[in-house]
Amino acid sequence: MKSSPTMPPVAAVHEERLPDLMAVTAQTLPEQAHALARARAFAEPLIADEMLDTGENTLQHADAVAEILRTVGGSEAMQAASYLVHACIHLNRPREVIAKAFGENFAALAVETTQLMRVQRLSRGDDAAAHAVDDSAAQTENVRKMLLAFSRDLRVVMLRLASRLQTLRFCAASKTPVSPRLARESLEVFAPLANRLGIWQIKWEMEDLSFRFIEPDTYKQVAKLLDEKRVEREANMEQLRAGLEVELNGQGIKAVVQGRPKHIYSIVKKMRGKSLGFDQLFDIRALRVVVPSVPDCYAVLGWVHSRFVPMAEEFDDYIAKPKGNGYQSLHTVVQQMVDGVACLPIEIQIRTQAMHDHAEHGVAAHWAYKEAGTKGYAGVSAGGEYDAKIAVLRQLLAWERDMSGAVAPQSGNVDLLSDRIYVLTPDASVVELPAGATAVDFAYSVHTSLGHRCRGAKVDGVQVPLNTPLQNGQTVEITAAKEGGPSRDWLNTELGYLVSHRARAKARAWFNAAAMHTTVARGREAVEKLLQREGKTAIKLDDLASRLGFKSADDLFEVVGKDEFSLRSIETLLRPPEPVLAPDDFLLLKKSRTSESSPKGGVLVVGVESLMTQLAKCCKPAPPDPILGFITRGKGVSIHRADCSNFREMAARNGERVIEVEWGSSKKEGASVYPVDVAVQAADRQGLLRDISEVFAKEKMNVIGVQTQSVKGTAWMTFTVEVVDAARLTRVLGVVSEVAGVRSARRR
Repeated sequence: MKSSPTMPPVAAVHEERLPDLMAVTAQTLPEQAHALARARAFAEPLIADEMLDTGENTLQHADAVAEILRTVGGSEAMQAASYLVHACIHLNRPREVIAKAFGENFAALAVETTQLMRVQRLSRGDDAAAHAVDDSAAQTENVRKMLLAFSRDLRVVMLRLASRLQTLRFCAASKTPVSPRLARESLEVFAPLANRLGIWQIKWEMEDLSFRFIEPDTYKQVAKLLDEKRVEREANMEQLRAGLEVELNGQGIKAVVQGRPKHIYSIVKKMRGKSLGFDQLFDIRALRVVVPSVPDCYAVLGWVHSRFVPMAEEFDDYIAKPKGNGYQSLHTVVQQMVDGVACLPIEIQIRTQAMHDHAEHGVAAHWAYKEAGTKGYAGVSAGGEYDAKIAVLRQLLAWERDMSGAVAPQSGNVDLLSDRIYVLTPDASVVELPAGATAVDFAYSVHTSLGHRCRGAKVDGVQVPLNTPLQNGQTVEITAAKEGGPSRDWLNTELGYLVSHRARAKARAWFNAAAMHTTVARGREAVEKLLQREGKTAIKLDDLASRLGFKSADDLFEVVGKDEFSLRSIETLLRPPEPVLAPDDFLLLKKSRTSESSPKGGVLVVGVESLMTQLAKCCKPAPPDPILGFITRGKGVSIHRADCSNFREMAARNGERVIEVEWGSSKKEGASVYPVDVAVQAADRQGLLRDISEVFAKEKMNVIGVQTQSVKGTAWMTFTVEVVDAARLTRVLGVVSEVAGVRSARRR
């Protein structure tokens, strides 16, 4: 339950005193003894003045929970935890503090229970507006969370059941309203859980109290019917009880005969389920006979059937065939003859003392985890603590299946819990899987590495094929290789190895990573061989990748390994630049512009025999672009495209330095090539870079540089290609525009 929001400052003051408090309790009480008294002394300063959401004092609630646990057979350690749970929320490091004062066992139990309480409180409170009272989906999720929490420490079950019962008791006694969501959760989740674990004493009281809040008018009506003839009925039943006990003892059978309490909710269920009137119910008048041994049970049954008139259709032998929760007893309904006339029926239950203890307290009567060792549970003879824990866990899984059947009719949909199963690891931890999951799914759920290395599986000790569907409650043990990866068969849905989407994604990721590793290795090898041929082994690979427009060397190796990037581009980058001439060498005396020796495809300056020229990098002109020259300081004439924005700005400032230039004549053989930039915008996809590069390759245009960037599914790419004739580039860009996904291709 949630603490009052006004209390944390007080708790903080108390926490400062914790070292002293721990020292005092450790001195006055031994570490392993008197755990209950020590836990109460530890928690009292923290919770004595605190109130729960219901208005109940937290310390009084913890006292009551400890008493409930005591009456149903819970150990002193479990009772002590009822105080430590509420102390947790006031500690900055609860596990560390409690472990130091009481031991790790107490700390784990208190922290695990606190976490579950928080989850349930949020489920009821924060989401109340989003969920209806009978929201089956929300209830289903709550059941799953409870189950997984219980599996980590089974004693959490008893603590939560006892705490919920005390909350209902307090609200009934103080006439405090209970939210419909909490009352229905108590009736439809907690009470069935107590029933599945065989804790009858908690089950019936929780059912009656919950029903009292959910249907108060019906509850009062049935309670009134029980009280109307109670005095007369009880007098007759006491006379019958005493007589039956005397007669059985006279037969040599040491028996204790008791009246059986009447529970309003079970009466209402039977009246509704069988469409019976109140006077037609058999268990309004009921006795219980407790004897020392199983043979005595059947001896009593024989004597009762000879003494009274049995109703054969109302006989059940739960000793020979126990209920799913381990309940054992003989049930019979008989009629007493008075003056030759059969009177109202009487239900009689016959059981041993051990059966009675189990029927009342269930798992708590011989707690099977950290408390009872080899005592076992629910008729199971446990060979050790592990077997005992497995027995209880399987009852919890059975409770989950019970909930499955209960939810479906209510919601009108297919079983909401049938899409999940719960299986056990060899150390008895619960693993949640989708229905139909296999041992391979299980292995991936435990750990990705175990899934990759899974080679075999045992289910409940029996070797099974890896694609065998698992069932609720089974124990799965995986045989794994020391290293290795998954089989490609696992990704074949028809073979049924993987059902979980998460496990399938992990297997697929392994293969993708393996393929990528191979591709990168192939690309690295090709690049390193090229560097060796060029004598450039000293160059840093990351620097090389950066100069080519890639974020890392692996990105470069990947596209090279996929044949999406030409090694020719790397070769071009590695070629040494042309030597830069000194300023005095820029003016070169050459033959006239009409000379045959004029540079092939070069640029001629009009009116001057010849000046050193260079192509501007800002606009990268190429024949037959209209061009103009700009006389630079010390670097000859810079040649720009006539539409270059940089040139227009320089000409506006220094018009006297503009000079006319034109392209020189060229021959087909050995024609000069010119680098130009091409901008491409496209929808990003796998293989886009490769497809565009192939167009340039087919058109015999060498790509000497690529820069790419992808933003929200759009790829922005800049290719630097070498051309002889810019006019031909226009046609090539038309071909690039037809590549799938390309939205535009233009020269920059």
